[in-house]
This record gives sequence, structure tokens and C-alpha cells, in this order.
Amino acid sequence: MSEFIGDWHALVVLLVAGFLPNEVWRMLGLWLGGGLDEGSEILVWVRAVATAILAGVIAQILVLPPGALASVPGPLRYGAVAVGLVVFIVARRSILLGVLAGEATMLIGKWALG
Repeated sequence: MSEFIGDWHALVVLLVAGFLPNEVWRMLGLWLGGGLDEGSEILVWVRAVATAILAGVIAQILVLPPGALASVPGPLRYGAVAVGLVVFIVARRSILLGVLAGEATMLIGKWALG
């Protein structure tokens, strides 16, 4: 069983330092935001800010790719994002299909380039 779990100390650290602190804020958000109307101005603003942050992170990863993604040529990275966006729109805003299409484009393109 220890081969399957590996270093259990790392799992405990991940749980204590990564998972639990985030869950406190999630539960607090659920408790405080439970009675808010989804169309209220504050939630529209929160969604806009969250979308802007996500767009910024994606743009940063595209322009200055970290780690192994830096070995993928720029046109392939941008093409994979474009394919994922098109599939997302065509598939009636399916995030799963858009991400899978972008990933498949990236993997096939990297494989074809060697």
C-alpha cells in the first residue's frame, strides 16, 4: 500500500496547506452569498472580475509559457486556443469539449512537429 500512496507526508502537507484553507473561504462564501440574487449587480461584477483574471492568466501563459509549454511553438499554442474557442462556441458553450479540443490540437501538433 505504501508504494501506491507514496510519501504520505507530502499528501498531509498538501491537504493542510492547500485544501483546507481554501475550503474555509468557500464555505464562508456559500454561507454569506446564499441569499443573493444571481442577477444582482455585485455578482455580475464578481463574475466580470473573475473572468478578467482568468483571461489575464491565459494570456500570460500564452505569451510567456512556463516549463514544458515553452518548448511548444507560439503559432501552435495560439492555434490550440483558437480551435478550443471555436469548439466551445460550436458545442453550445461546452467548456469540456473546448478544453479537450484545444488539448488535442496541442498534442497532435507537438507530435507532428516532433
